[in-house]
Amino acid sequence: MSKDDMIRSMVADRVSITPQGFVADQLNPAQFADCHELFFDKVLQISASDITGIAGYGDFDEGGRTSYNTCREYLNDTFAEDREGYWLNWTELYDTTMLDRDFVEHYLQEMNERIDYCEGRRYLVNNNTFFELMITDGKTTVGFPDWSRSGICDFLLDFVIMDLNKPYLKIPELLFQYGEKRGIIIPDFKERFLCMAYYKGIDVLRWHASIDDTESCRTIMISIRELKDRIYAL
Repeated sequence: MSKDDMIRSMVADRVSITPQGFVADQLNPAQFADCHELFFDKVLQISASDITGIAGYGDFDEGGRTSYNTCREYLNDTFAEDREGYWLNWTELYDTTMLDRDFVEHYLQEMNERIDYCEGRRYLVNNNTFFELMITDGKTTVGFPDWSRSGICDFLLDFVIMDLNKPYLKIPELLFQYGEKRGIIIPDFKERFLCMAYYKGIDVLRWHASIDDTESCRTIMISIRELKDRIYAL
């Protein structure tokens, strides 16, 4: 079964991959605040998908398989210098762009110190929950047409991407309140969120550095620095 067919079978009758509506990026903060529970519902419905028969962690290949036995292997290999393709010898960015070695190494260490909290947390993740890639009507529907980065990981990754995209929407703060309201217990929420956030934050930071997007790099670095205080204040 191809990856696309597998995704359709897993999310059928649960999450729309051909949604009707408008790009969620068009929502202003007040509008998102009014419908944020709808987004959270749908992301959690993705994570509730049956992944029986799928082993390991990581992004799906075209056959719907993952490449890593553990979460630690998955997260750390993302930053391996000898990966083929775009990221081969990526640490050269330290010498050619504003990417700061001390900053990156510090937060990769913070990530590694928290991976054990995420180990064993295996869920289907869309892994592309940027607001420009989600479709909504702002009332009853949120859909996810792009599954190109989908795979198996801690489901908090999908919330982390939303927060990284728009930190001013206060995604973890709203999610914490949502969980209390719905009686949803997320074990080790704070450490898992930080682990996923440092992982995805550094990954996105190096991408923006690689295309010389200095403004986005500055914004991402500020968000990463401020996140621990935000999370521990919950």
